[in-house]
Amino acid sequence: MDFNDTPDEATFRAQARSWLETNAKPLGDGERRGALAEPEDREAVDRSQAWQKQKADAGWACITWPKEYGGRGATPMQAAIWAQEEQCFEVPPNIFSIGIGMAGPTILAHGTDEQKEKWIPKLITGEEIWCQLFSEPAAGSDLAGLRTTAVRDGEDWLINGQKIWTSGAHWSDWGVIVARHDPSAVKHAGLTYFVVDMHAPGVEVRPITTINGGRIFNEVFFSDVRIPDAYRLDAVGNGWRVAITTLMNERASIGAAGGDAMIDELLALASEPQPDGSRPLDNAAVRQKLADFYVRSKGIENAGKRILTTLSKGGLPGPEASLAKLVAGSLMQELADYAIGLQGQAGVIQSSWTDRYLSIPGIRIAGGTDEVLRNIISERVLGLPPEARADKGLPFKDIPSGPPNA
Repeated sequence: MDFNDTPDEATFRAQARSWLETNAKPLGDGERRGALAEPEDREAVDRSQAWQKQKADAGWACITWPKEYGGRGATPMQAAIWAQEEQCFEVPPNIFSIGIGMAGPTILAHGTDEQKEKWIPKLITGEEIWCQLFSEPAAGSDLAGLRTTAVRDGEDWLINGQKIWTSGAHWSDWGVIVARHDPSAVKHAGLTYFVVDMHAPGVEVRPITTINGGRIFNEVFFSDVRIPDAYRLDAVGNGWRVAITTLMNERASIGAAGGDAMIDELLALASEPQPDGSRPLDNAAVRQKLADFYVRSKGIENAGKRILTTLSKGGLPGPEASLAKLVAGSLMQELADYAIGLQGQAGVIQSSWTDRYLSIPGIRIAGGTDEVLRNIISERVLGLPPEARADKGLPFKDIPSGPPNA
């Protein structure tokens, strides 16, 4: 496969770089902005929204999305080129990774024309921020085991339950949520997918402080929250199918990060002279380890190109996104761990590397744990027999829960 730009792609890259050079400050040579960086305070959120609006006004926001909603109608490859170029500039952290990376593509794939017209334009311009309400305390990694309920009440649905580990819920305007409408159905069939107004009565957001002091995550409680049936995505009972679209896009976006920016930083760290004048990079074992990291990162990059090929043909990200996400999560944690080790005793002091080392385990859980992803890869990529399931074919209400009786 030829990874060089075609003449049209080279022209597009030059146009993108020219606009970025006019409107943003370039990073230093070899520097790249982390793709998964998120704002942690309101001022950073405001800057992120202003940058999104600036891109939208110039036609550089959500460039693969349809023109009728404010996108550019560009190709997935052009979107990849834009992302590559933007990573080389000092721009605000991205508060739209969920809205643009997950919720938006799901609405475009499963929403009605009215729903697209209502939500997509303000997603593109950054006027509205979105969150993803999937995980629950009692379900663990089993999304289909969720217990948040949706009960039909006329033209509305009443939502009751709890979600957890919801990134950015405390500054979100909207959320996508999966709830159980039929406990008598098997667990995957009794789910329905909705859009919820995060400012609606009965929605309570409680921040969670993580081990590194961050406050990105939240737990969210729903007490008789009314959601109009017009906010339901796809048919009643198709919630699992819609959720898979969201998850495939989530895994693709996390896997696409790949750790490239972290490798560049690690190379810079290894090139710094030590007190005795030597550099870690002068050590053959260090060079071998860095080469291993680099090769693995390129493997993720090439898996990403497979995803781009699928998208360019009108498809959705498939199980290969799980492979990229699985490898990327462990790679980023190993990179941070190795960087701390290269710093010796100084590595135990709180720094950007220790902060990342403490936060990356959350990435390995988000969008599916390593164990879930391995099951997906073994069954859907390698064609191995599925894992035995005690709940298969049982109505959800009949599935045992909690500790067994003594």
